This record gives sequence, structure tokens and C-alpha cells, in this order.
Amino acid sequence: SDHMENIYGYLMKYTNLVTGWQYRFFVLNNDAGLLEYFVNEQSRHLKPRGTLQLAGAVISPSDEDSHTFTVNAASGEQYKLRATDAKERQHWVSRLQICTQHHTEAIGKNNPPLKSRSFSLASQGSANSPGVQRRLSQNAVSFFNVGHHRLPTGKRVPIMQPDHLVDVREMMSQAEGQQRDLIRSIECLPASGHLTSLDQDLLMLKATSMATMNCLNDCFHILQLQHASQQKGSLPAGTTISWLEPKISLANHFKNGAAQNFPAEINKPASVREEQSVVEPCQLTREPEEINPDEELEDICDDKEDDLGAVEEQRSVILHLLSQLKLGMDLTRVVLPTFILEKRSLLEMYADFMSHPNLFIAITDGATPEERMIRFVEYYLTSFHEGRKGAIAKKPYNPIIGETFHCSWRMPKSEVAADAGNNFSAHSPSEQVILSKDLEGQTELDYYTVKFVAEQVSHHPPVSGFYAECVERKMCVNAHVWTKSKFLGMSIGVTMVGEGLLSLLEHGEEYTFSLPCAYARSILTVPWVELGGKVNINCVKTGYSASINFHTKPFYGGKLHRVTGEVKQNTTNTVVCRVQGEWNSVLEFTYSNGETKYVDLTKLSVTRKRVRPLEKQGPFESRRLWQHVTESLRDGDIDKATEHKRALEERQRNEERLRAETETPWSTKYFLKEGDGWVYHKPLWKTVSTAQTQQTDAN
Repeated sequence: SDHMENIYGYLMKYTNLVTGWQYRFFVLNNDAGLLEYFVNEQSRHLKPRGTLQLAGAVISPSDEDSHTFTVNAASGEQYKLRATDAKERQHWVSRLQICTQHHTEAIGKNNPPLKSRSFSLASQGSANSPGVQRRLSQNAVSFFNVGHHRLPTGKRVPIMQPDHLVDVREMMSQAEGQQRDLIRSIECLPASGHLTSLDQDLLMLKATSMATMNCLNDCFHILQLQHASQQKGSLPAGTTISWLEPKISLANHFKNGAAQNFPAEINKPASVREEQSVVEPCQLTREPEEINPDEELEDICDDKEDDLGAVEEQRSVILHLLSQLKLGMDLTRVVLPTFILEKRSLLEMYADFMSHPNLFIAITDGATPEERMIRFVEYYLTSFHEGRKGAIAKKPYNPIIGETFHCSWRMPKSEVAADAGNNFSAHSPSEQVILSKDLEGQTELDYYTVKFVAEQVSHHPPVSGFYAECVERKMCVNAHVWTKSKFLGMSIGVTMVGEGLLSLLEHGEEYTFSLPCAYARSILTVPWVELGGKVNINCVKTGYSASINFHTKPFYGGKLHRVTGEVKQNTTNTVVCRVQGEWNSVLEFTYSNGETKYVDLTKLSVTRKRVRPLEKQGPFESRRLWQHVTESLRDGDIDKATEHKRALEERQRNEERLRAETETPWSTKYFLKEGDGWVYHKPLWKTVSTAQTQQTDAN
């Protein structure tokens, strides 16, 4: 084939932080399925400086720029390469992918499934590997003796009887015990010396054994569901299926160098047993609850988040986690270590995007469509600093299905009027926007109230819905977000799939918007977070739109957290405002009249949200639901926090199995599915429209 010709040429290869990028001469040997490189073209007749087997490799164009791509070999070795331009990158990537596919398929054709073979994973690999030289435990090793058998063609698999399921369950229990013995044996090894608990082969063995057990658990679960469906209607009343114990959690293995305890139920803290025994959400009332803002108190919780800093102490934990991940792998079902968690739920994080309610309310005060669009862009860009807590490299709790969060803000009308009256006059970077939080002695007529509600409406995929409204100003925002996370090598990317809708009912305008992606970088050294991607804001009625770019940092040079954007009138294609700066520092807005305004986000005062006390919250409201995890994190007790977190996750899995067994669909509380999105059950645009209709009828 013409596409299988050998190609060669110079590419830049990234070596390390010290050496950086270097030009090397690369040769794609299609016949052998090899990518080789040399110091230069003149040394091509010598032994290659490096060689990668392409069978089973993954060729990935980088999203950092249009020139870079990576070659990830099945052996785990990686080449990070850069072409001179996008066209040359595409040429190399396409040829490498064709060669990779050809040799990967050839291996599959030349190696048919084995008829019958037993092997021990502990005996595989290099004979010089210390993980092979030492035999950990006869019981642990015997656990990995696996037999491969092919069923005779034409024969049906007999339906498994209940007593067979019991036998399988017993065998599974024995296997889990042996797997725990293996983990203990590895973790009891010293932290230094010839053979340590951090040996790469042993870390891989731990990960493989756990993945094997999780896979077997999934298979057993499928058998139970199949058996239940076959027996439905013939079982005596009151008969229930005994489900398998929860899957092995990564958290069980997050502490290297010491034997882990696997306590019985009676040894668990009372709060953990309480978390596991809370009534199923499907048994609770799913009727929407009207929250009285007068019951909410100004939030006194001040959980300052320290950045992770260097993660040397947790390096073994991260290595253990990375050993199970593949490039591009969806992380939705991966249990992440507790030490990286913020002390708040993702639903509360969405609420913290509303921490400048004066700017939100002032949007509708814009005198013209142009001014209202600009005000929305200003509010949008100032929301990420507090919502993301700067650029803290931690993640909020993953909400469980049915979890909700309620809060509100009160904003003195005088301060909103002052903001509207000065028409966002220019500020110097050193100026601070002061917001009064003193509402004592003021009546309900003296302040605006912004109410917020969020709900986790789906578990797989993980989708959150949130809604905020200011009834007095006839404005509301409704959004749904699917957090889609992927493993990208030495970073983790989170795509916020979904759409938001801001409604200004006084003007009959609707603004659609999206959210940027988030990236956790340098996860093995000093983790940090940045936002990236292009987002659009659009108002069909007025013809105004905004395009905003969150720039990720290039390899060399450039600023962190940079953002640029522009607001334009689509009909005339006229740019009416430009913005640049850093989304967690200083933003500069330049208007068509030549004026410039600076906003220092680090000095922009935050209005505290108002939240009901824990004792008045429902069992599935975020703060009450996660209170034991949060308290343990505040005390610095990571092990206890992990135990509470695992209890909540186990309960969610058990509830999901129960719904599957009883064929009970999940019923949301506050949000309704409409097309591909989720909409609040009683949005302001419906209630205002109904009230206007009733008033018209009365007249």
C-alpha cells in the first residue's frame, strides 16, 4: 500500500526538563513495525539511539498546540514529539496510526485464543526482576493460577442454578481473602532496600489483582441479575437475592508500608454504620421542598483550602493509581485518593460561582442589549476565581445521585443601585470593590434575595442540575453539567459537557453559555489546576455574542491562567468589548469608546451565602450528607475520612443494585428531563408567565 511506505525526517523530541527539546532524525520502519531515531541523518547507518515497537501503541495528537503529538508504546515507554507545523504532524500521525493498526491486527491473527493453558502472573516478566526473585506467599501466588478453556461449538451454556451461585460466591470469597493476603504481603515489605513495597512490578501486581477481582465481581453481579429475571414471578413472597459484598476499593490499598486492617462491620465507627444504613433515597419523599430563606443563616463555615504542594508523601498512592490507568481512560468509575479532596461537594462549588450576586443582579440593569451582554461577560469571568478557589489543585466531592444543595444570598438594594449607577466605571488594579454584608435592621424591602438549588440528577453519566433566581429582578439561570474526566498521562482533564441559560424576563432575553474544561497538571510533582478551551455566550434576540478563550500554558514561556475574549454584534460583526488577563488575578476590559477597566479578582469581596443549619437539612443535602467526611478532613484524619467516603459510595452502589433488581426508575426531586437537558421544575419564566396570564384574565 502507498500508505505503508517507510518515512523519515527530523522531529523535535522532548527529553527532560533539563535538556528540553532536541532535534532527532526519525525513521518509520513499516515492515518491522518500529519507530527508530538517531542523533542526525548522518548517523542513520549506526545503531538507533532509541526504538519503539508500534504494535499495540497509541498515537495521540496533543491538545496543547497543533505541532505536538505522543507515541505511547504498549511497553509503557513514551515519545513526546513535535513537528514543524500542523501539516507535518498530521502526516506523521496518520502514517504511524496506519502502521500501528497493521501490526496490532497481525499479532491478533497470528495468536489465536489458547485452548487450555494455566499460568501464574507471578512468574511472568524479567527473570532479573526482584518481584520475580522473591516468592511472597504460596496462597497469594496460587490465587493467580488461571485456566483458559474454549467451549465446544454448538453447545448451549446451561442455566446456572441457585446452588451453583452459592458455590461461586464461596469461591469468590476465598479469592478475595487470598487477594487481601497478597496485598498485605506486599505492603509489609520495607520502604527501602533490595525489595520494597514500591517496587514497580509489585505495584502493577497489586493493580492487576484488584482489577481482576472487580471484573469478577461485575460478572457475578450480571449472573445474579440474569438469575433474578429468570426466576421472577416464581419466587415465594418476601424472597430477596443476597447481593455480593461491595467491590474492593482503591482506598483499601492507599497506605503502603503497613498492613491494612479489614475490620468487620461491628468495628466500624457508628457514623459509618449510620451512613450505610440511611433509608434509601427511593424510599424518601421525592416531592420538591420549598426552602424558606428566613431559615437560612449566614454561612460561618470558613474552610480555607491549602494547596496540595509537593506530593512526595503520597507518591506511592499516586503511582499505584497510575498503574491502573490508560491514556484517554474515563475516570468516572475510578476511586480517587481522599487527600486530594476539597471540603465541599461539587454542587456547593457550583453555588460558589454565584459569590458576587451584586454583579449578577446588575446584569438586567444594563440600559441597552450591548451593555447587558457586556455585564454578563464581566460577571461570568469574575465567577471562576471563587468557584475554583483560585487554582487550588483539589477536587470537590463527587455528588451521589439524589444529593441536593440549597442556599441564598441577600444583597442590599442600595449597593446594586450604586453599581448600576456608575455604569461600571474604570478601576485601577489596586482598587478594591467593597461589598457591605451588614444587613442588620434592614427589612425585606431593603435587599434582593438570590435563591439557589442544585441536584445530582444522574449517576452514570454524572450530571448535575443547578438553578438560581432573583424574583424581584425577574431573572434566573438554569444549567446542567456532565463532568466527563479523562486520564491524559501526567495530567487529568475534566470536560464540562452541558449548557446554561440566563433569562432576563424584563427584557425578554435569553443568553446561552457553556463552561470551560479544567486540567489537573503535574500530578506526580506539585499539582496545579488550569482552565482551558473556548466558550461561547449568545443571545439570539439581540444578536450579540461573546467568544472567550481560556488558554492553557505552553511548554515554554507564556503566562498561567490567561484568558482573552471579545463581545461583538453579529449583524455588523463589530467588536464592542475586548477582555484579557488572568481568570484568577486581574482582568482588563477595553470598551469601544476607548475606556479601560481593571478588575482585581483577589480583592473583589465575596458575599457569604446563607445556608440552613445542619440539623434542619434533609439527609441528602450536601453538607449533612458529607458532614463526617468534612469533619475528618478538618481534623487531618485521612484514614477516617476515607472510611466515611467509602461508606457513602457503597451505599450508593447498593441502592443502584436494589433499583435494578426491583426495576424501579430513579425519580428526581427538583429537575425534569427535557430533550438532552435538565430544567428546574418551577422556573421563574413559567411562574411569571402564569401570573401575567392570570392578571390579564382578571382584567
